[in-house]
Amino acid sequence: MTDSLRQAWEAEAEAWAAWARAPRHDAFSHITLPELRPLLPEPGGWTLDLGAGEGRMGRALAAAGHRVLGLDSSPTLTRLAATHDQPVESVVADLAELPHRAGSADLAEACQKLQDVDDLDGAVREAARVLRPGGRLVVAIVHPINSAGRFAAPSPDAPFVITGSYFDSFRYSDHIERGGYTMTFHSLHHSLERYSRALEAAGFLIEALREPAWRDAGDATSTEGWHRIPCFCLLRARAPSSPAR
Repeated sequence: MTDSLRQAWEAEAEAWAAWARAPRHDAFSHITLPELRPLLPEPGGWTLDLGAGEGRMGRALAAAGHRVLGLDSSPTLTRLAATHDQPVESVVADLAELPHRAGSADLAEACQKLQDVDDLDGAVREAARVLRPGGRLVVAIVHPINSAGRFAAPSPDAPFVITGSYFDSFRYSDHIERGGYTMTFHSLHHSLERYSRALEAAGFLIEALREPAWRDAGDATSTEGWHRIPCFCLLRARAPSSPAR
């Protein structure tokens, strides 16, 4: 895997849009979004949807009254977000080099994106820079336990096995075929401490952390043991009291 994550996700853009827009095809509608909502502040100034993809989180935020700008490194996904029946204002941007002045946003949200960026520290540092003093960053990621291992078999009581090191960061890809859709997810595994240290270095203070339990949506993943192992991790962090420079 020599391509950057940015290049890999651009190559999967059309497949991801089809996957993400299929109703209840993945955990977004019945786990991620309901669990994220209580962590979101009330709408205020600008809300930045970091790694906006084809725009489904941005559409949910806009429906809740947020003034949303989507940012994604994929030109194809940015176009698809902006041309949806419910379009979200979107621009192509490197999350480690955002086109915004310091302190210009109230809220930055990154839904299932920080594991998919080439420069985790740069992305978190930029989120801190563009947020107003005391603004919030709300994040959902693939839980590091999830990306560190695999179930030994597709059954609810199968053991979960980590064969390598949980502590090492490494690139991985998951190729999934489900319900007539095919998608290859390209990501980086990081330990929970690695994410925490990126937030700490940028001056963020973690206010809340959640490990939501799996809720059955009738899909293939319900045959595995995700009721025992956290699949996702969600958090809210407060930006530094003065804008980062």
